Amino acid sequence: MFGRFSLLEILSRVFVLFCILPIHEFAHAAVANALGDKTAKLSGRLTPNPLAHLDLFGSIMIIIGGFGYAKPVPVNPRNFKNPKYGMALTAAAGPISNLVMGFIFIFLYCLVFAKTTVVKETMPYYIAMFFSFTAQVNVGLAVFNLIPVPPLDGSRILRLIVPDKTYFKFLQYERYISIIMLVLVVVGAFSLPISIVSDFIIDKYLNICASIFGLKVG
Repeated sequence: MFGRFSLLEILSRVFVLFCILPIHEFAHAAVANALGDKTAKLSGRLTPNPLAHLDLFGSIMIIIGGFGYAKPVPVNPRNFKNPKYGMALTAAAGPISNLVMGFIFIFLYCLVFAKTTVVKETMPYYIAMFFSFTAQVNVGLAVFNLIPVPPLDGSRILRLIVPDKTYFKFLQYERYISIIMLVLVVVGAFSLPISIVSDFIIDKYLNICASIFGLKVG
């Protein structure tokens, strides 16, 4: 059983890597493009094609740990009418896309239980678990990317609530912060807090979707 669940988890992470993570990056590019910055489009990043977005090390992190990153979408804030809000909205688009996809897969998970007889060791059961794992990875990616430190999306959103002088002072140490972040990710320092927040969100999704189908959670 453990081997089968491990395989399902790996398959769901591969699915996220090639089908979901590109949507995260495409969302960044699409919002930036809509707000007037064509940099991502001109760089070939306004596409859901995974080959345009995947980063080797970030992809390995997703397969092994369940969360990671892709190549940053190039953005020129000078092309926005309001650079501060333009950057924040562009940054938020990626995690929001993951949260939406997480909800969709929890909805599909509940749909399987509502419309089929789910028994362990059967195909409907493994399909439901696949949807569940995929939702968890999506939500985990969103939570991870919302951490307000460079180079994650949360650091761009942080500018909305931090004075410009403090924010740009903070960015002077971006390289060192990024290295520290990488070390913390490798040693698994974020696994527990991300899991706690992700589980809370997943539980809320489950409660909503279960009520839609009249299912009992727990």
